[in-house]
Amino acid sequence: MRERTRHREKVVMSRRGTTPTVRLRRLASELRKLRAAADMTRDEVTEITSINGATLYRLETAKARPQVRTLRTLLDLYKVEGPLREELQAILKESAERSWLHTFERELPDQYTAYIGFEQEAQRLLNYESLFVPGLLQTEDYARAVIRSMPPMASREEVEARIEARLQRQALLAQERPLHLWAVIDEAVLHRHVGGRNVMKAQLRKLHEVSQEPNITLQVVPFNGGAHPGMHGSFIIMQFGEGNEDVIYIEGTTADLFLENETDIQRYNLVFEHLRAVAASPEATRAMVAAVLEAEIK
Repeated sequence: MRERTRHREKVVMSRRGTTPTVRLRRLASELRKLRAAADMTRDEVTEITSINGATLYRLETAKARPQVRTLRTLLDLYKVEGPLREELQAILKESAERSWLHTFERELPDQYTAYIGFEQEAQRLLNYESLFVPGLLQTEDYARAVIRSMPPMASREEVEARIEARLQRQALLAQERPLHLWAVIDEAVLHRHVGGRNVMKAQLRKLHEVSQEPNITLQVVPFNGGAHPGMHGSFIIMQFGEGNEDVIYIEGTTADLFLENETDIQRYNLVFEHLRAVAASPEATRAMVAAVLEAEIK
């Protein structure tokens, strides 16, 4: 009998390597589908291939990356040939590649590196911020002021690594196939003098400039909009395409949260839709940013 796939639960990530990449999630999903199409249980696969049952479970739930020979054995068993076989082997190879992020592994918290790994593979980000300019849109001076305000337990090395990593993340918005960012911020973000008046003026200029980029949409929820669901806190919805489910990221003071449960994904997408509806239009937002900047210059 075919086994039912369990619903994924809300997960708090706490150890390096516990967060699967999007590629591994895709590979795991395909392996589950292929076994189901072959009408085989895990025990049957284990009996035929001698692949340990616990190992097979970990591969199908993206908790481990298969070795090349293990993947070949499974693809042979499931009689996978042609383009699909080549695609799955390419996914395995790509999942093992290391990015610029590995240079910061010692300084950055595990949960933050996990987030950046997801962000690098996302096609679209829906970001609501109630207190800060979104990290992907921050100037270096603004980012430095924000990161230096971290709790005192953060080391100097961690602070500098976070600043450098944040600046490198911004390259996603300017690459050949850029990340699409839809950012909604509370009007309070425009008025809080992070880093001082000069830093804020430069940040407002950048917001005005980037809001005109085709892959960036910026909206502001005005003060006169009253109460709204974003008042409960900031969040990011990462969307990947190609059948991969969204991942919700919520940054906290002591721990970051990744949500992958279908109910949570639907809830946060609904909240973001509401925020977009109550926020000023992108054109009105651009005018609002320009007005605040003009007032700061005077």
